[in-house]
Amino acid sequence: MHTCPPELLAFANTLGDIACDLLRQMARGKLTVETKGDGSPVTDVDRAVESALRGEIRHHFPAHGVIGEEFPAERADADWVWIIDPLDGTKEFIQGLPLFGTLIALTHRGKIVLGLAEQPLTRDRWLGADGHGTTWNGLQVSTRPCESLGEALLSTMGYDTFCQHRHATLAALRPKARGIVTGDSFFVFGLLAGGRADAIVSDGFALHDYAALDAIVRNAGGTMTDWAGQRLTLTSDKTVLAAGDARVAAEILPMLRA
Repeated sequence: MHTCPPELLAFANTLGDIACDLLRQMARGKLTVETKGDGSPVTDVDRAVESALRGEIRHHFPAHGVIGEEFPAERADADWVWIIDPLDGTKEFIQGLPLFGTLIALTHRGKIVLGLAEQPLTRDRWLGADGHGTTWNGLQVSTRPCESLGEALLSTMGYDTFCQHRHATLAALRPKARGIVTGDSFFVFGLLAGGRADAIVSDGFALHDYAALDAIVRNAGGTMTDWAGQRLTLTSDKTVLAAGDARVAAEILPMLRA
């Protein structure tokens, strides 16, 4: 299959509407916060959003599987599987920073074919799907040409936060770029897809973190791989390299392998 069915694009938008309506309603309310086994926080909002999306999928596509961040997988061996990050940026959400959102992906027989990402307060939504390209708030977008890392705006997400164990590698990349994009948020991937940034290098991305972003970047004309240069799959390691122009990715990859 090379083209994602249009009815599934429409359904992804429906799921995005449900998630973002809930997040807007709950963003300024009182939160119940717990710490998960891996030390990351989880709120009642994370769970409420994921529960709502799972319910909608069960109702409309009962044969589809679901892999979410907060609850056990359902029918993960199905042909069609939805991957949900109900609240990407939970720490920022707790702090009141508008650097959070929802990530929703769809896979077909193990291949990522669709991705939706939205910041509910700014109402910025990216939707990328195989055979359909990528849209930003309904308008078709694409990555921009960039000949080299020296001409690139680079994001080293997690440089000072969740990616500290890669500090030396990321530190070596930063001075080689024309400029640095700040902000540890999925939003930067949307900027890359829309031609506002050129490359993103990071580590520590789980499947629910990278699946939607992979579809958005690829279908905007960019590349998204692990640090070995392999296309992202359901079982990829946690490393991520996204680039709007393959020439920049080719320049960065040897530095990551080293």
